[in-house]
Amino acid sequence: MQPPVIPPRYLRTREAAMFLGLSPRTLEKHRTYGTGPIYRKLGGRVVYALADLQQWADSGTVSSTSDPNSKTVRPAAPQHQATRRKA
Repeated sequence: MQPPVIPPRYLRTREAAMFLGLSPRTLEKHRTYGTGPIYRKLGGRVVYALADLQQWADSGTVSSTSDPNSKTVRPAAPQHQATRRKA
């Protein structure tokens, strides 16, 4: 009898991106800009918990395009910063 196969609890960037249907580079950009799912660093390696990936993906769930309360998972981009005025 073989031991039961335990699914991974944490995924590396490549596997997490595949789980979400994104490219690894897009997930890296989300991490850099602070717009992506929560991640952990274990021994210098970035890993994502399956529950955190699912929660982040679910944050973009909508029932209608006209839903005013809908939340959207935005593309990876820097957070908006106040524009500076030239003197």
